[in-house]
Amino acid sequence: MSIKAYELVPAIERSKLIGDKAKTAIECVESCGKNLYIGTSDCFIIHFLLEEKSQPNGKILYNSEQQSRKHLGLKKPILQLKAASALNRILVLLDNTVTLLTMFNLEPTLSGAKIKGVTAFSINESPLGNNPFSVEICVAYTRKKSLQLFTVTEDRMVPTREVAVAEPPVNMCIDGASICVALGSQYHMLNYETGVTQDLFPYENESTFPLIKRVGNEEFLLSGPSALGMFVTSAGISQRPPLQWSDNLSSVCFVFPYVLAMDEEFITVHSILDQQQKQTIPFQGGKIIGDFDGRIFVASSKEIYSLISVPFEKQIQDLLDSRRVEEALALAKSARRTIPKERFIKMYRRIQQQAGFIQLRQLNFGETAELFKSGQLDVRELINLFPFMLPTNSNFTRSVPLLHDIADIKQLCLGDPTKVKACKEFLASFLEDVRGTNLVVGYKEEVDTALLKLYAETNSPKLVEFVSAENGCVVQDSVDSLQKYGRHHALGLFYKYHGDNEKALQVWVSIVSGELTDPSHPGLSFVVSFLSQLPDHELVWRYVDWALERDQEQGVKIFTQRPPDEPQTERMRPETIVDYLHRYPQAVVGYLEHLVFTRRLEKEKYHTHLAVLYLDKVLQMRKDPSTPADEIERSREKLRQMLQFSSLYRVALILGKVKETDMYAECAILYGKKEEHDKALRILVYKLKDYRAAEQYCDTNGKGHDLSYRRRLFQILLSVYLDPMEGGKDSLAAPAVQLLNNHAEDFDAVRVLQIIPAHWSIGLIQQFLNRAVRQSMHSQRTTRVERMLARGENLQVKGASVGLKRTPIMLWEERYCKVCCRPFSDNSFARYPNGEVTHVQCARNKYVCPVTGRLFSTKPAKK
Repeated sequence: MSIKAYELVPAIERSKLIGDKAKTAIECVESCGKNLYIGTSDCFIIHFLLEEKSQPNGKILYNSEQQSRKHLGLKKPILQLKAASALNRILVLLDNTVTLLTMFNLEPTLSGAKIKGVTAFSINESPLGNNPFSVEICVAYTRKKSLQLFTVTEDRMVPTREVAVAEPPVNMCIDGASICVALGSQYHMLNYETGVTQDLFPYENESTFPLIKRVGNEEFLLSGPSALGMFVTSAGISQRPPLQWSDNLSSVCFVFPYVLAMDEEFITVHSILDQQQKQTIPFQGGKIIGDFDGRIFVASSKEIYSLISVPFEKQIQDLLDSRRVEEALALAKSARRTIPKERFIKMYRRIQQQAGFIQLRQLNFGETAELFKSGQLDVRELINLFPFMLPTNSNFTRSVPLLHDIADIKQLCLGDPTKVKACKEFLASFLEDVRGTNLVVGYKEEVDTALLKLYAETNSPKLVEFVSAENGCVVQDSVDSLQKYGRHHALGLFYKYHGDNEKALQVWVSIVSGELTDPSHPGLSFVVSFLSQLPDHELVWRYVDWALERDQEQGVKIFTQRPPDEPQTERMRPETIVDYLHRYPQAVVGYLEHLVFTRRLEKEKYHTHLAVLYLDKVLQMRKDPSTPADEIERSREKLRQMLQFSSLYRVALILGKVKETDMYAECAILYGKKEEHDKALRILVYKLKDYRAAEQYCDTNGKGHDLSYRRRLFQILLSVYLDPMEGGKDSLAAPAVQLLNNHAEDFDAVRVLQIIPAHWSIGLIQQFLNRAVRQSMHSQRTTRVERMLARGENLQVKGASVGLKRTPIMLWEERYCKVCCRPFSDNSFARYPNGEVTHVQCARNKYVCPVTGRLFSTKPAKK
């Protein structure tokens, strides 16, 4: 696709160049600085001084002034000119001879140095030598099958190396140690240092002149078959795709990133970035095109023009205007070589931003996001496209010059609601990605406010989490948007985040009460949970009645789910809450359960209150014949668990009420609390006939007590079973025997034998007797072992004592304590196992010698 990369500008007027000599034609051109040298067909060298002048409209014009004109004495054309500015010399190829002329007066050097029989020569732009006052050239001879290297100084041309080839060279170019040469029908790559020769590819010698142009360090551009421009490195490989150009080219040149090719009618410009032809410039009779220190001159036989490069910024902008984004970005990257770093970064980012908006026009959201991120777009430029998304207090104005010509997103989408929706989804996704990155530094208000408005409009599930977490939304804009779209629950959360708990509660209460509608609100449980964590107790109490009137079971959680580390206040004292909750029976029970079972407060009044409430409920349910039996049983089970669990309630008060009923299980528990175990067990055995419960009663009440207490409980139960006054003779023999067999270790066998009926056979209680005898023998043997161990320990202690007493410890007036260095004033002392003697008060640790530090035991010292 076309682009205007160069403009053709006259360099020298025809009248100054040729004058009235119709037969004179331009054969070659060379430029060095402001100096332009022209070789003609009639053996003249003409020296011009060129001055560039910029016009107010940005155009560039040339002023030329002829400095000198030299005829070289022959009637043959000058085929090649090359300037060696370091030597102040010009190399001239005339009549197959290379000569040296001074640069400014065009006079031959005094030495008259010449090279004869030359077809062409090439200056080495990257010589291996490091002499700044010499130039290396490579020469191709007319009839010799070789190339020769020369070192050129101010007045001499010294041959340094000769490289043999298979045929006389047609054209060649040197760079470093590499020489690319065209022989009769094929290109070759030579390395004169290593002597390696590589065959490249053939060319059509009958219709094509082999063009060779250096384009980089040891890289050349060759005119290949089928009108292809081939790039070849010194390694003989191509690292770039070929260019397609026209046939019968007369000349080529390279200025990154463009290759310019000339034929008889046109100059074509090709990009090496995408191998496409970018521009065609009509130019009749073109013969020469060359790059001279960044300036491009083109010549026909009579005229010389300059190709002025259109600034990269303008080329890129033209591509962007044509929506050729990829080409614009590729060209912008290539400009890195020619533009200072800071200016390039600024330019490239703007180009990426413009390219992003072009992609946005085409709804290519993925490419748009990447370009905006890499171009570090001011996110407000994007948000501004969406009406009412920026905060009302924003003073943002679009950048100048404008990055795009989009009025707003509706204009871009032509009002299509599907496309508008897709664009809004892209905006939300993009803002989520860049939120928290450097792109939004300083613009957090704008980004977060826009996100909230997008979430509210689309009822996004992300809205609740967004307003609950850290955000920088503008309050009034956010409130208006949430109210507009009916996101009342999110509005309450937004108020909560900003610390306005009262407004948050007003909104949530209105939702629960039905004044407002929001399906996303969790309901009463959410409000209760919030109130239970609220530190503002005055605000909490305003909504207690409201919550309890709707659901006592939920409402009481305001008090039962409070933070454990909450500072205690007068309004949250348990006494205050219990007194207040009397109007709500379910709530007061729930709160007392919390105090008793969860917080485990050991206050008699709470335990008694809860037990009385449980009992009253059971009694009331028993009076109502319509109450299901299983519901009554569940309530009685709660009461029994409470009576069994707690030991702090007033037993006499509860027992007085229970005795008037037939609630025998509860009576048994209460008698147990009063240590009246006989009464309790008689109820379980004779009233309830629950022998398993009787055994469990003994086991439960015996926990935490010594063996004698447990034996007393089981002995009482056995006595109850065997009481002849309650039941018939041996009516409870079976549970009695089972009790003995199951709990033999919990009985004193002697007492058991004393109370069991005399007529019971040994076989009936054989299992009990076996276990009892075994237990008795085990206890007897254990006691004997313990006694013998104690006796042995006693003998060891006595032996140690006798051993210690055999060795006397001598104290005299001159002997002193080695710790404090004072004498012993009385007969009390301390002696360590290593023989050291100290005062008693100096022996601070009996396991560590204070003199030597020797450790006798790892036990800590007693204080």
